[in-house]
Amino acid sequence: MSQTLLEMAKDLVLAQIQAKTLPPDEMHSALQQTYTTLMTLKAQEGSDGSVPVATPEAPSKPVTWRKSITKHVVTCLECGASFKQLSVRHLKDHGLDGRSYRIKYGIPRTQPLAAKETTARRKEIVQRARPWEKAPTFVKAQEEKKREKAAVAQRKKTARAKA
Repeated sequence: MSQTLLEMAKDLVLAQIQAKTLPPDEMHSALQQTYTTLMTLKAQEGSDGSVPVATPEAPSKPVTWRKSITKHVVTCLECGASFKQLSVRHLKDHGLDGRSYRIKYGIPRTQPLAAKETTARRKEIVQRARPWEKAPTFVKAQEEKKREKAAVAQRKKTARAKA
Protein backbone atom coordinates (compact mmCIF):
# COMPACT_ATOMS: atom_id res chain seq x y z
CA MET A 1 0.00 0.00 0.00
CA SER A 2 2.73 2.44 -0.91
CA GLN A 3 0.81 5.18 -2.71
CA THR A 4 2.30 8.49 -3.63
CA LEU A 5 0.81 11.60 -2.07
CA LEU A 6 -0.66 12.62 -5.42
CA GLU A 7 -2.43 9.25 -5.79
CA MET A 8 -3.80 9.56 -2.25
CA ALA A 9 -5.07 13.09 -2.96
CA LYS A 10 -6.67 11.89 -6.22
CA ASP A 11 -8.44 9.03 -4.42
CA LEU A 12 -9.77 11.38 -1.73
CA VAL A 13 -11.11 13.90 -4.26
CA LEU A 14 -12.71 11.18 -6.42
CA ALA A 15 -14.43 9.75 -3.34
CA GLN A 16 -15.86 13.20 -2.57
CA ILE A 17 -17.15 13.55 -6.14
CA GLN A 18 -18.73 10.10 -6.08
CA ALA A 19 -20.39 10.86 -2.74
CA LYS A 20 -21.74 14.06 -4.38
CA THR A 21 -20.23 16.28 -1.71
CA LEU A 22 -17.96 17.95 -4.26
CA PRO A 23 -19.12 19.35 -7.60
CA PRO A 24 -16.93 18.15 -10.50
CA ASP A 25 -16.11 21.73 -11.53
CA GLU A 26 -14.32 22.28 -8.18
CA MET A 27 -12.24 19.11 -8.59
CA HIS A 28 -9.01 20.84 -9.64
CA SER A 29 -8.86 23.23 -6.68
CA ALA A 30 -9.82 20.46 -4.23
CA LEU A 31 -7.11 18.20 -5.64
CA GLN A 32 -4.50 20.94 -5.20
CA GLN A 33 -5.66 21.72 -1.67
CA THR A 34 -5.70 18.03 -0.66
CA TYR A 35 -2.24 17.45 -2.14
CA THR A 36 -0.87 20.51 -0.30
CA THR A 37 -2.39 19.31 2.96
CA LEU A 38 -0.89 15.83 2.51
CA MET A 39 2.53 17.37 1.76
CA THR A 40 2.25 19.47 4.92
CA LEU A 41 1.31 16.41 6.97
CA LYS A 42 4.26 14.48 5.56
CA ALA A 43 6.60 17.33 6.47
CA GLN A 44 5.19 17.48 10.02
CA GLU A 45 5.41 13.73 10.48
CA GLY A 46 7.77 12.86 13.28
CA SER A 47 10.39 10.13 13.31
CA ASP A 48 7.98 7.74 15.01
CA GLY A 49 5.45 8.16 12.18
CA SER A 50 2.89 10.14 14.20
CA VAL A 51 1.46 13.46 13.13
CA PRO A 52 0.38 16.15 15.60
CA VAL A 53 -3.36 16.61 15.12
CA ALA A 54 -4.45 20.09 14.20
CA THR A 55 -7.91 20.81 12.89
CA PRO A 56 -7.53 22.62 9.57
CA GLU A 57 -9.73 25.66 9.30
CA ALA A 58 -12.00 25.40 6.28
CA PRO A 59 -11.85 28.44 4.03
CA SER A 60 -15.19 30.18 4.30
CA LYS A 61 -15.96 31.24 0.78
CA PRO A 62 -19.31 32.88 0.08
CA VAL A 63 -21.91 30.34 -0.93
CA THR A 64 -23.86 31.19 -4.06
CA TRP A 65 -27.37 29.86 -4.06
CA ARG A 66 -27.47 29.90 -7.88
CA LYS A 67 -24.94 27.06 -8.05
CA SER A 68 -26.95 25.00 -5.55
CA ILE A 69 -29.96 24.78 -7.89
CA THR A 70 -29.11 22.74 -10.98
CA LYS A 71 -31.14 20.96 -13.64
CA HIS A 72 -31.50 17.66 -11.77
CA VAL A 73 -30.79 18.42 -8.09
CA VAL A 74 -30.96 21.17 -5.52
CA THR A 75 -28.24 21.14 -2.87
CA CYS A 76 -29.01 22.15 0.70
CA LEU A 77 -26.70 25.01 1.59
CA GLU A 78 -26.80 24.01 5.26
CA CYS A 79 -25.58 20.41 5.04
CA GLY A 80 -24.68 19.84 1.38
CA ALA A 81 -27.23 17.06 0.80
CA SER A 82 -28.77 16.83 -2.68
CA PHE A 83 -32.50 16.49 -3.37
CA LYS A 84 -35.02 17.04 -6.15
CA GLN A 85 -36.73 19.49 -3.80
CA LEU A 86 -35.86 20.96 -0.42
CA SER A 87 -38.77 19.82 1.70
CA VAL A 88 -40.20 21.52 4.75
CA ARG A 89 -39.25 18.43 6.73
CA HIS A 90 -35.57 18.67 5.71
CA LEU A 91 -35.39 22.38 6.42
CA LYS A 92 -37.00 21.76 9.81
CA ASP A 93 -34.06 19.46 10.66
CA HIS A 94 -31.88 22.57 10.39
CA GLY A 95 -34.32 24.67 12.41
CA LEU A 96 -35.42 26.63 9.34
CA ASP A 97 -38.48 27.09 7.19
CA GLY A 98 -38.60 28.08 3.53
CA ARG A 99 -38.80 31.80 4.29
CA SER A 100 -35.90 31.89 6.76
CA TYR A 101 -33.76 29.68 4.47
CA ARG A 102 -34.33 32.09 1.59
CA ILE A 103 -33.49 35.09 3.78
CA LYS A 104 -30.34 33.45 5.19
CA TYR A 105 -28.90 32.72 1.74
CA GLY A 106 -30.39 35.67 -0.17
CA ILE A 107 -32.64 33.56 -2.38
CA PRO A 108 -35.51 35.49 -4.02
CA ARG A 109 -39.01 34.74 -2.77
CA THR A 110 -40.12 33.65 -6.25
CA GLN A 111 -37.27 31.13 -6.74
CA PRO A 112 -38.52 27.56 -6.20
CA LEU A 113 -36.46 25.41 -3.83
CA ALA A 114 -36.56 22.55 -6.33
CA ALA A 115 -34.46 21.32 -9.23
CA LYS A 116 -35.12 23.11 -12.52
CA GLU A 117 -36.31 19.90 -14.17
CA THR A 118 -38.85 19.30 -11.37
CA THR A 119 -40.10 22.88 -11.60
CA ALA A 120 -40.47 22.65 -15.39
CA ARG A 121 -42.36 19.36 -15.13
CA ARG A 122 -44.80 20.83 -12.59
CA LYS A 123 -45.33 23.92 -14.73
CA GLU A 124 -46.09 21.73 -17.74
CA ILE A 125 -48.63 19.68 -15.76
CA VAL A 126 -50.38 22.83 -14.57
CA GLN A 127 -50.49 24.25 -18.10
CA ARG A 128 -52.04 21.01 -19.35
CA ALA A 129 -54.60 20.76 -16.52
CA ARG A 130 -55.53 24.49 -16.66
CA PRO A 131 -56.98 24.51 -13.11
CA TRP A 132 -57.93 28.19 -13.34
CA GLU A 133 -60.62 27.21 -15.84
CA LYS A 134 -62.26 25.08 -13.18
CA ALA A 135 -62.34 27.84 -10.57
CA PRO A 136 -65.89 29.01 -9.75
CA THR A 137 -65.12 32.68 -10.42
CA PHE A 138 -63.62 31.87 -13.84
CA VAL A 139 -66.59 29.67 -14.78
CA LYS A 140 -69.03 32.39 -13.69
CA ALA A 141 -67.17 35.05 -15.71
CA GLN A 142 -67.20 32.80 -18.81
CA GLU A 143 -70.95 32.25 -18.48
CA GLU A 144 -71.51 36.01 -18.24
CA LYS A 145 -69.42 36.54 -21.40
CA LYS A 146 -71.51 33.95 -23.24
CA ARG A 147 -74.71 35.67 -22.12
CA GLU A 148 -73.38 39.04 -23.26
CA LYS A 149 -72.40 37.69 -26.67
CA ALA A 150 -75.79 36.04 -27.04
CA ALA A 151 -77.52 39.31 -26.12
CA VAL A 152 -75.42 41.30 -28.62
CA ALA A 153 -76.13 38.72 -31.34
CA GLN A 154 -79.86 38.87 -30.53
CA ARG A 155 -79.86 42.69 -30.78
CA LYS A 156 -78.11 42.50 -34.17
CA LYS A 157 -80.72 39.98 -35.38
CA THR A 158 -83.61 42.18 -34.31
CA ALA A 159 -81.93 45.23 -35.84
CA ARG A 160 -81.57 43.40 -39.18
CA ALA A 161 -85.12 42.15 -39.05
CA LYS A 162 -86.46 45.69 -38.56
CA ALA A 163 -84.37 47.01 -41.42
